[in-house]
Amino acid sequence: MDWIYILNLAGVFVFAISGTLTAIDSDFDVVGAIIIGFITALGGGTLRDILIGETPVGWMQDALSLYAIVAAVLCSYLFKKSILKLRKGMFIFDTIGIGLFTILGLQKTLELGLSPLIAVIMGVVSAVFGGVIRDVLSNIVPLIFRTEIYASACVAGALVFLVLDGFRLPLELSMVVAMVVVFLIRYFAVRRKWVLKF
Repeated sequence: MDWIYILNLAGVFVFAISGTLTAIDSDFDVVGAIIIGFITALGGGTLRDILIGETPVGWMQDALSLYAIVAAVLCSYLFKKSILKLRKGMFIFDTIGIGLFTILGLQKTLELGLSPLIAVIMGVVSAVFGGVIRDVLSNIVPLIFRTEIYASACVAGALVFLVLDGFRLPLELSMVVAMVVVFLIRYFAVRRKWVLKF
């Protein structure tokens, strides 16, 4: 397994924990928590694959993603208090996850020959729409509809990737730099309370 695949599984795991904790806080039962964990982790990628016509969708071809979600749900119930104490660490992994999912979604779309604009949109869909569906089902205003900088960080990272890729830099380098851009924008936006508000 290469490092991108390992990071992808880690992102699935962390997103699933985020979704499961939201479900627990909303007093969902175990089945509801599993569904919300699944949607948070894989909803964006599933929607992207359906929109670009890539079926069966990614998680149907890789059972490890499902095992990661099951593990995340179990950890959320068994170690909820410990996980909540590690919110800062979870935020860091979540931020790495949206950066990774943005670039993987963008790259997958480009490989199908679709335009860079569509690729950027699909990258953002991959990263944030699992959270959007989670929040809608949990009766919460989705994060991307608030003033907090979230999806815009993904857009910035996606554009950086396109620029670097246009200069024919090594793919791994372009991916890492773009992911770092997403991470830094999101991290400092939360830390310094930057918002998008007119």
